[in-house]
Amino acid sequence: MTRTDDTPVPDYGGLLRLDGRGFIVIGAGQGMGRQAAHALAGAGARVLCVDQDPELAEDIAKEVSGTAVATDVTKRENVQSVVDSTIAEFGKLDGIVDIVGLARWGDLIDLDDETWDFEFDICLRHAFLAMQTGARAMAATGGGAMAFVASISGLAAAPNHPAYGAAKAGLMSLVRTAAVEYGPLGIRVNAVAPGATLTPRISAGLTPERRAQHESLIPTGRLNKPADIAAALLFLVSDLSGNVSGQTLVVDGGVTCRYAFQ
Repeated sequence: MTRTDDTPVPDYGGLLRLDGRGFIVIGAGQGMGRQAAHALAGAGARVLCVDQDPELAEDIAKEVSGTAVATDVTKRENVQSVVDSTIAEFGKLDGIVDIVGLARWGDLIDLDDETWDFEFDICLRHAFLAMQTGARAMAATGGGAMAFVASISGLAAAPNHPAYGAAKAGLMSLVRTAAVEYGPLGIRVNAVAPGATLTPRISAGLTPERRAQHESLIPTGRLNKPADIAAALLFLVSDLSGNVSGQTLVVDGGVTCRYAFQ
């Protein structure tokens, strides 16, 4: 058979490169955020490392030869300052990777207003601010890419952490809307939905027995490492995913597939 496909073959490895691009990593201090900062920097990006803890922000910035900013990203003026600092430091903003989120545990019937507001601030409001403020800056210079960390808790029921699940579901909806509205501006927006991940906080509270119990339910046989999430984030902000937008990439070892119809 004579080959009829003469379409150009891209440099697939090169499409993962981010050489010279300016990125913000929100929640860069540890866990998924620290690994994401390393993933981006390793691909050639210049990274502004944002964390609420000044020591953690400085620490990761030193590791990746980036710039540290310590601030509360639930405040609009602070997010604007982060974007302005990125442009001042790197000349333009090419991308945002946002990891911030924290689950508080308790039953829906006992959920108080303070916990509800906390979860929506830390899981959704700050992402809205980053998404909006970042898009204005990216649109002015030709576009870019954003990737947000959601959760499999937003894909189905979230027993014992209902506000967190609701906020993460809202984040995935906002990602889809942003993809539609920002696409004509040259901006792609996606999310990663991790399953249980061995961040420092999770690892500290997980006994060997409990870990083995969790891993017995996962088709791949292991919990996520923070680097697994960083790898997915790198893919979504690189040109290798150049026509992917409005999507949520689930990284959970297949556990949601196992229980989807049970």
